Amino acid sequence: MPGLDDLIPNATQIRKEAALKEAEKAEEYVRLAAAAEAEKRGLIERLSKPSGKSEEEKIKLAATIIQRAVRSGLTEVLVYRFPNSLCTDKGRAINQMEKGWENTLTGIPKEIFQLWTDYLKPRGYRIAYQIIDFPGGMPGDIGVTISWDDDESRDH
Repeated sequence: MPGLDDLIPNATQIRKEAALKEAEKAEEYVRLAAAAEAEKRGLIERLSKPSGKSEEEKIKLAATIIQRAVRSGLTEVLVYRFPNSLCTDKGRAINQMEKGWENTLTGIPKEIFQLWTDYLKPRGYRIAYQIIDFPGGMPGDIGVTISWDDDESRDH
């Protein structure tokens, strides 16, 4: 039968080709993982620095977020989510609800707390910083929630 070797390649050849494909896939995965890690580091770097927004810009942004939530019938809104590495203790004090936890904040999460302290708290709004996911059982990202219902017991 003509060209049988072309129709059914030798098993050794097939294994070599499969191994090459696997190596290419592994290289691509490593490249993508490295790019994602670099992007994440870049994002954390940006978030750990001040936003550069003026007080007025921050207030307008907060007002827009709150008004949108109120129109949707909500009494609280998650305004921000950030990696626990933006806390000086990786979110431990927040997780334990320790007094002075706000002193562990850096960058934009710290700015949000300051904005709340200066403008929202005097107007009856509450803020909560909570660990919102636990990858592998360890504290992960932290969510910042602003609320305006009248349940005083939730403040932390």
